[in-house]
Amino acid sequence: MTDDAALAAEIATAAGELLLTVRAAEADALSGRELGRRGDHDANVLILEMLAEHRPGDAVLSEESADDPARVDAERVWIIDPLDGSKEYGMLGHTDWAVHVALWEAGRGLTAGAVAQPGLGAVYSTDEAPVVERRPLGEGRPRIVVSGSRPPEFAGAVARAVGADVVRMGSAGAKAMAVLRGEVDAYVHAGGQWEWDSAAPVAVAQAAGLFCARIDGSELEYNRPHPYLPDLVICRPDWAPTLMAAVAEHATAPTDSPRVAMARAYIRSLISHDASHVRLAADAWRVENGQRTGDTGAEIRHRLEHGPEYRPLRRVRNLTFHEWGNNVVARFLLEIDTGSGAHTTVSITEHFDIPAGEIRSILAIIEPLSEE
Repeated sequence: MTDDAALAAEIATAAGELLLTVRAAEADALSGRELGRRGDHDANVLILEMLAEHRPGDAVLSEESADDPARVDAERVWIIDPLDGSKEYGMLGHTDWAVHVALWEAGRGLTAGAVAQPGLGAVYSTDEAPVVERRPLGEGRPRIVVSGSRPPEFAGAVARAVGADVVRMGSAGAKAMAVLRGEVDAYVHAGGQWEWDSAAPVAVAQAAGLFCARIDGSELEYNRPHPYLPDLVICRPDWAPTLMAAVAEHATAPTDSPRVAMARAYIRSLISHDASHVRLAADAWRVENGQRTGDTGAEIRHRLEHGPEYRPLRRVRNLTFHEWGNNVVARFLLEIDTGSGAHTTVSITEHFDIPAGEIRSILAIIEPLSEE
């Protein structure tokens, strides 16, 4: 095992053990979402400490840390997801969550990585990726695994075209490793991911000889200025031509740009009250109709999830985006409950400033439209 691959496996193992300890100690005291956040935070601290000790000169891109744009020019960048599948981690009995640790090197791409699945007691690395004896194609129906919460709209059509069954599961790492173990034949995702979601799973899958690509067949690229990487396919190589032809036929919807995806995640949280996937800078601020409604990213996130002003929000419709430079403007209609089954509709314009991988500011204008 190379030194970097060994370190990736060591870090993923240590973070996985910590997550099991946190889960056992805090499951009764914290809600599922709070437990996921505690695990994310604690595992991130441990991983950063281990990287600082063993690879002090390397850059880091982590889901749970502010993005430093200087990493784009670094020679070596560790791409980590301390807890992939935090929702499933917060649901006792679920094993479909993982720890991702990957190394990207300039001019070489992904060179080392490890995926730990602590709930299964398993760690997979680029130097020890198992070679699985797969059943011949044609013996039984193939299986395609997709996101449990955000399956691709075209998943059913692709499955019918290739005669496959669709299976749902949490965690990109868990799904990718299910392909590696031969439990499913492909993992297909579209509709939004980040580099840390797929870097380690792709590194390990490629080391095991699996086919990995974007849904349009292009190469998966990492350490980009914007770490948004919205889609991927991981599958057994002998099935790739058939599967990719079906994906090309049925995956017709365009994908969001990185900045639009970040704005869309924020708008979704208005209704879901779950801001886990909203990328906000630590010093982010928000102004609504001239009044300051948030002075930090943490405050904005807390209000999205717990603020009473967001509870009556019912539905977003007629959503459009306009993007230029670092700016995204979203315009939409918002239905708000007013009690006794009635609601009012307002017109919203939200201007997002997104200079890098996080939302820096939000300017909102809310105008009455009609009462129904």
